[in-house]
Amino acid sequence: MVDVRERPIGVFDSGFGGLTVMRSLIDLMPDESLVYIGDTGRYPYGNKPADVVRGFAIELANSLVRDHGAKMIVVACNTASSVALDALAASLTVPVIGVIEPGARALARVTHNGKVGVIGTVGTIASRAYDDAIEATGADVVLTSAACPGLVEFVERDQTDGEEVTLLAKRLLSPVREAGVDALLLGCTHYPYLAPVIQRVMGDGVVLVSSANETAFAVRELLESRGLAAPTGSNAERRFFSSGDVDWFATLGRRLLGPELGDVSAWHSGAAS
Repeated sequence: MVDVRERPIGVFDSGFGGLTVMRSLIDLMPDESLVYIGDTGRYPYGNKPADVVRGFAIELANSLVRDHGAKMIVVACNTASSVALDALAASLTVPVIGVIEPGARALARVTHNGKVGVIGTVGTIASRAYDDAIEATGADVVLTSAACPGLVEFVERDQTDGEEVTLLAKRLLSPVREAGVDALLLGCTHYPYLAPVIQRVMGDGVVLVSSANETAFAVRELLESRGLAAPTGSNAERRFFSSGDVDWFATLGRRLLGPELGDVSAWHSGAAS
């Protein structure tokens, strides 16, 4: 029998964005094994109906548990977290964590003027999941939200700077700029790769908040509280799967994550990985 503590953490995202969460998990918990599925064959999620994204999330999470023995699921995608977290928690026998609540707590914590913003995909913003998460913190803040269609596609094409993406960012970020926010949550795991552009557009007086680190801390806390944390010195393995072009995922993924991203295998919808 395999010690449940040595089973991997399962992580999924619509594509490359969840690698920001993977980076934080690797750095914070080097003894944990990880399995990541990037659903690049079906991205982006942000413009798809909620029930479609929910179906994708359930399929990916079930694959991670069934095919890889995941002891926990991390939904490293804001859109999927916003529409599927409750369904996943109800259907799975392992703990599930999303990126929205940890990010909301961090956003409320860093503001000084009480004016905060969140940017995300159309699906995430329309779900009002961040409105609910911020309200749940009890913080006395005013939240301004802005949907940013198109930014994910720039990251997936490895175009994270330049005039074209800057012009789009200026247009999309205008609501949060005009609201005078002093803290902005990057409410999509792809957006940290665009942080230099977003920071230039928002100005140095605005703190950018990424949910990746906060999510990793929440994962560690939950694992420790449930007695599921890997023993110190465990032989940690990291496995990566993509539902799209595995060669492209490997090439871009290594640039985004680092050398920990080794071979990439194909993941097929409707079949065992």
